[in-house]
Amino acid sequence: MTTMRDPYSILGVRRNAAPDEIKAAWRAVAKAVHPDQNRDDPLATARFAEAGRAYEVLKNPKLRSRYDDARREAELRRMEEMHRKTREPEQPIGDVDPETAEEMVSRIFGSETKPRKAEPAATSTTPPRPKPTVKPEVKSEPKAEAKPETAADARPEPAPEAKTDTTERPIPFAIFPRSAAPAAELVSAIVRRIRGTASKAIEKVPDIACEVTVSVEDLFNRAKATATLPDGQTLKVALPAGTTDGSIIRMKELGYRLNGMLRGDIVVTVRVRQDSTLRTDGLDLRTTLSIDIQNAVLGCETKVMTLTGPVDVAVPAWSGSDKIIRLAGHGLADADGRRADLLVELRLMLWETPDERITDLMRSRQQGLFL
Repeated sequence: MTTMRDPYSILGVRRNAAPDEIKAAWRAVAKAVHPDQNRDDPLATARFAEAGRAYEVLKNPKLRSRYDDARREAELRRMEEMHRKTREPEQPIGDVDPETAEEMVSRIFGSETKPRKAEPAATSTTPPRPKPTVKPEVKSEPKAEAKPETAADARPEPAPEAKTDTTERPIPFAIFPRSAAPAAELVSAIVRRIRGTASKAIEKVPDIACEVTVSVEDLFNRAKATATLPDGQTLKVALPAGTTDGSIIRMKELGYRLNGMLRGDIVVTVRVRQDSTLRTDGLDLRTTLSIDIQNAVLGCETKVMTLTGPVDVAVPAWSGSDKIIRLAGHGLADADGRRADLLVELRLMLWETPDERITDLMRSRQQGLFL
């Protein structure tokens, strides 16, 4: 029985993608991998069928929810298992000595493994002298002394890590980003080798990037938005003053942890929904005001809805659809608390029922006649 790959990655959409976005992605993928368009590719039919199965799962709310729940439960079980392993006092497999990790990476990248032979000599600097002198008596004594020493050396190491983890618990954010990854020293060594250095210099773990979608009202009220991380976890994000569409919020030291490296950040990109009466233009806001021909020609007094309620606005006489009225102080606030402006765009509209007098007037002007 074959298991289907992640349907989100197959269609190339985010996990919080809307149905319209999923449908558009399916059409694009289906068109790109369709067998008729890829006659020379023997795997085109399989990819097309795989994309179809992915779309069938994501377009159905029940199937999509069932898949998300199953994936989330599997991820939680995996994280709990890793978290349990990191909490164990003795980890015969998970604990990797920094030098051993470097040697392992050296073997992976084709480097020499000679330093590995020098390690036993360094670790056995004290025991070698008693061993060659007297075999029957000295064998038991160094072993008895070596065991408590190695146990004492092995146990205090995970203890401070456990203490540091508990001190960081007040921030209610997930388990995995706050715990060290398994075989962290090995991963750290690989990262250092890829970056071109095997030194002990402190480097930073790569940041976690995600997006959060908010409304104009959320920005104005400084509400906390909920962002979804790539691993499915959620995070509350505070929206500081001056935030607008495209703003980047960096949350320090809330990312992944690797031993011997600085903790990474979470980088959140803010996206503002533009489907309401108010739209963002930087810190300025834009809205549309519909007026009829009479008010456009003669001018009028009317009201416009703002973030704080309706506000009076004067439409000058002879205003066309290209006219923009600026209302100062009715936009979003910057970092210093100063509010930007609201730009009112006029939209010329006709009455619902035709007006014979206006029709005659326009006809007479078209024919060069004046009433």
